[in-house]
Amino acid sequence: MPVAMQTLAFHPDKQAEALAQLPTTAAVFALYGEQGEPYVGRTPNLRGRLKRLLQPSEKHPRRLKLAGLVRRIEWQTVGSEFESLLAQFNLLEAVYAEKSAPQEALKRMHLRAPSFLRYLGSNPQPRLAVTTRPSQRESAWAFGPFQSNAAAERFSDELLKLFLLRRCTEDLECSPTHPGCVYGEMKMCLAPCQLACTPARYAEESAAVESFLETRGESSLVQLRAEREKAASNLEFETAAEIHAQIQKVEAVAAQASELVRPLNQQRAIVLQESAKSGSEAADSVSIFLYENGCWRGPAQFSTLGMRIQNEQSGSSSLFAQPMMIEPILESAPITTEEPKATRDQLTARFEAALVELTADKTPPSATTKQGHLALLTRWFYRPAAKREGEIFFPDAANHWPSKAILRGVGRIAAKSLVNTVPSA
Repeated sequence: MPVAMQTLAFHPDKQAEALAQLPTTAAVFALYGEQGEPYVGRTPNLRGRLKRLLQPSEKHPRRLKLAGLVRRIEWQTVGSEFESLLAQFNLLEAVYAEKSAPQEALKRMHLRAPSFLRYLGSNPQPRLAVTTRPSQRESAWAFGPFQSNAAAERFSDELLKLFLLRRCTEDLECSPTHPGCVYGEMKMCLAPCQLACTPARYAEESAAVESFLETRGESSLVQLRAEREKAASNLEFETAAEIHAQIQKVEAVAAQASELVRPLNQQRAIVLQESAKSGSEAADSVSIFLYENGCWRGPAQFSTLGMRIQNEQSGSSSLFAQPMMIEPILESAPITTEEPKATRDQLTARFEAALVELTADKTPPSATTKQGHLALLTRWFYRPAAKREGEIFFPDAANHWPSKAILRGVGRIAAKSLVNTVPSA
């Protein structure tokens, strides 16, 4: 659901008139000439950036040459870095799709395929493998994305210490005469190559590994905690202590998989971002983005009018988003200080309407779109927390969105927008 670009004709003899029509807000832009590829970029101040690029300068004579080539300016205002990166990729993909080279958009933005831990469940003796090219046919067995290839390898190594799954990579021809490997000798593998276990026993171990990956360790923890409680109730305290130590090991391994690590076919997320502002005024909405079916949809605007917004930084009870007063009010006129407060049901209805808008576009994404959007999700999510603007939410076990938590997140984003636009005393 891409946002339509705004267009402005540009003539070198009327530079000042054209540039004066551009906003001073953050935007993604493209400069088109009569032929050739457009110049695509993003900036926190569109008018200021294009003035530096297009207006003649004695110190920068090349600007005059660039201005003579440009015939059209297209732009899209954005409210956050996340939105600008997504808009820039979508624009570049559209540009290079016309030249039958959509992969060039990935190269221009240095977007590399993220790493996944692949469970090779279709193999007669399933095993794990780290890959950057998960199979779409077996997307239920591709778990990720991880922050890096090293992070996926590290998680795989620690996970295999908890189970007796094989670590060899060849297609086995199981036989009692198979030479085996050191892991079988160390009892760290069930040694299916030597028929040291039955196919049913290895299938049971494989299913436990798959369940661990699907739940990020919760399946093992539930079982172990039940065993610990049973041992403690039977006064078998040494056994309970051993199980507790095992629980700690499982928790340590599970902690290495972030909340983003999920089966590829179940990867869904909602991201909240600040909306584009008009000048110095705060936007009266929050942008909602939906990641589903391998691509980003949005933004859809969630109106914050009438919404109670807590100001957590100052400790006060609440703030209410209000339009700025730009004209004096006569003494005889009634003064209203607050918008009507929205009820919880009204806010929930707004969220549901935003979801309907985000899911309205059923156009299947291209392979390049899927790769780029997944790379953008990975890059944004794994940024340091202090630099990652916005909030992300995942569906629960029943695949329902946590609407109450999302509404609280909307309030935090709106409060931050208010704080950023309030002038300092």
